[in-house]
Amino acid sequence: MKKLFLLSLLTLSLLNAKEGVEFKYSPKDMERNYPTAQNYILSYNNVLENVRSSIVNISIKKEINGNQLSANPFFNDPFFREFFKGYGDIPQERIQQALGSGVIVSKDGYIITNNHVIDGADQITVNLAGDKKEYEAKVIGKDEKSDLAIIKIEAKNLNAITFYNSDKVKVGDVVFALGNPFGVGETITQGIVSARVEAAWES
Repeated sequence: MKKLFLLSLLTLSLLNAKEGVEFKYSPKDMERNYPTAQNYILSYNNVLENVRSSIVNISIKKEINGNQLSANPFFNDPFFREFFKGYGDIPQERIQQALGSGVIVSKDGYIITNNHVIDGADQITVNLAGDKKEYEAKVIGKDEKSDLAIIKIEAKNLNAITFYNSDKVKVGDVVFALGNPFGVGETITQGIVSARVEAAWES
């Protein structure tokens, strides 16, 4: 209520001001450009072409034992337990599979991904763009707090991503997000930087 009163008071003050208040207006006749009406296509293909082969698909397998399965809240549901009745009750173990994305950061096979993608994995397999060969990966390091992990495959002359200074990023810059999380091909989305947050990292 107080804010509304102050806003109203400010508006009345401006209207009753003896001296005119100057406002900044945009040009009345703004020119609009319509790329689809021209003889060219607006495209970022040349920017993304070299980046796309730096994105990898990561698949993992891990064995889930009976204790882990029993801890799942689904098994506390009578209907869910009834579903397994006659099938050896709750299965004692099974193989869980998952997919995720990663990015090549060095030409000799170091890859950054999310920790939750590879956490607890018994086997990690990496697929490169345009390469039918599958690469077995090993975990080099991981951090649950930042949800980051580094894995490595035995390969050479890979197309590593190019790093830029993130301090120079400005609000409103056009950005792209690339991934290959589903094993059916890459995904590319576009957006803009909406805000910048200065992260405080603790050792």
